[in-house]
Amino acid sequence: MCLLPCMMTGHLVIYIMVTIFVTISYAPPKITIHYIAPGISANSSVLASHPLGPFWNLRLEDSALWNQLQHTWDRQHNPILRGNLTGMQRRPKGQPLTEFEDECLSDCMSHKCLVPRVKDFNSMPEQIRAFIKSMHCREYPILINQPGMCRKNNDSTGVGSPMLLMAIKSQVGNFENRQAIRETWGRSGLVRGEFSKKGGHVRTVFLLGRQDSSTGPYPDLTNLLKLENEKYGDILQWDFRDTFFNLTLKDLLLWRWLQQYCPGAAFVFKGDDDVFVRTDALLDYLQKKVEEHELWGTSTNDTGMNLFVGDVISNAMPNREPSMKYYIPESFYKGVYPPYAGGGGVVYSGSLALRLQEVSERVRLFPIDDVYLGMCLNRLGLSPVHHPGFLTFDLPATDRDNPCAYRSVLLVHKRNPKEMLTLWKQLQNLPAQSLAKIGFTIWEIA
Repeated sequence: MCLLPCMMTGHLVIYIMVTIFVTISYAPPKITIHYIAPGISANSSVLASHPLGPFWNLRLEDSALWNQLQHTWDRQHNPILRGNLTGMQRRPKGQPLTEFEDECLSDCMSHKCLVPRVKDFNSMPEQIRAFIKSMHCREYPILINQPGMCRKNNDSTGVGSPMLLMAIKSQVGNFENRQAIRETWGRSGLVRGEFSKKGGHVRTVFLLGRQDSSTGPYPDLTNLLKLENEKYGDILQWDFRDTFFNLTLKDLLLWRWLQQYCPGAAFVFKGDDDVFVRTDALLDYLQKKVEEHELWGTSTNDTGMNLFVGDVISNAMPNREPSMKYYIPESFYKGVYPPYAGGGGVVYSGSLALRLQEVSERVRLFPIDDVYLGMCLNRLGLSPVHHPGFLTFDLPATDRDNPCAYRSVLLVHKRNPKEMLTLWKQLQNLPAQSLAKIGFTIWEIA
């Protein structure tokens, strides 16, 4: 009995030592960080089931320019801080934001602006330096406009506002891509759904900037573009350099154009000019969404229809490899990306487009357009919806030439003009039995 307390004390000491050893030796599991943009779609099994961190961080990141600029706007638009003029006038540490903005806003077209103090600015690639110099600019003159695109007397149908506006990002020299789209999936007019007689009125516009002469000498295609527009009347062109990091401007300027000239569009498809869209199947999908929405006793264009669909990418981080196309320096942006839909095409409701235009006035421009869309959605408290019919990473190589393999596809990326024409003809010639199977599949995945 005398040894019992000693034995209990010894066991307790051993237990404590083992616990301490286990605690010290424990290492949390490593989370794989995906440096992707556009990236791997949300249905990939390699992605985590939860975000790696919050996107909209209220804490100021002193060493990242975008975060500093956005932090200032967040304070200005915060209803709690709005009345605190002293707080609004306070500048983030080490960055003369007020001078940068005030001096630049008056001279966007010549880009004679005070470059903000970014420690590694001179060592950055040219495209990110050019973006930083002009990222405050949001107003650009429109060179070619289509003000009557959505008027009832604009075509023989007399419909007016379209059910689906196809807004395609193109470049001045991509004549073949635009023509192939006009002859196939981007035809304007009344388009019947694949299995719904109702279909919908479709209008197609192409979004262009001006030729970027900084990357090398190019022939002047201005007159050819004017002739093209005279014949088809579907070009929207603004006076900004048409570069990869300026694609965000096409979203921004499209939303403003919609607000002024086509606010009644029920849905908007925004995509690249190297994708193939099964427009009739997409119309069937959208008609189904309209019917579901109307079951709740609301109209298509009210603020309650927040449809935003595409190939959703989650848990993406900025690419920090300077040689990559999507490189974003840490001195420009810190944090994770919000969920966004990328890879060539998305579709969203017209009412949401107008809300995106409004909220974009409170979100600093970002050089990757798909990510910027995700940022604006995040600010609205919304997330994009993933649809397996948006094949932004293409079909398996063995299925690409088989038209029956497209039975569940709404969009596929990439296709050149010749491939678009060939695929369109093949899909038109599918036997009725195959078409019936396609219809069931589309409605099941929707």
